[in-house]
Amino acid sequence: MSRRIIHTPDAPAAIGTYNQAVQAKGMIFTSGQLGIDPHTGQIIQGGIKAETFKALQNIEAILKAAGLTKMNIIKLTVFLTDLHGFSYVNESFETFFGHIDFPARSTVEVSALPLGAKVEIECIATVGE
Repeated sequence: MSRRIIHTPDAPAAIGTYNQAVQAKGMIFTSGQLGIDPHTGQIIQGGIKAETFKALQNIEAILKAAGLTKMNIIKLTVFLTDLHGFSYVNESFETFFGHIDFPARSTVEVSALPLGAKVEIECIATVGE
């Protein structure tokens, strides 16, 4: 199986032993993205809503490095440290995606995330079509 590693300085560098994304068999799989400012390496301030929007922007930057856009996203998995923030996630999704069709999504609550983040999002996108 051939695979391509996707990396961009416009999204946060990996904080562990993983790549920002891997392309294989017509799909791109991103690692979980936090609401990190790629220039400072710090979680942005503003809570779940702001972190969600920044995580989506980081995913968009990774997809752009692969020659894709947010229209290529087919599935997102959202990890929240508090499901009471679900409405804030929805607000950020509405702002980020605007009037395009939303991708499929799962949202789960977790006990903790790296760097004390409140939200982490991973993406599956299709190449082509």
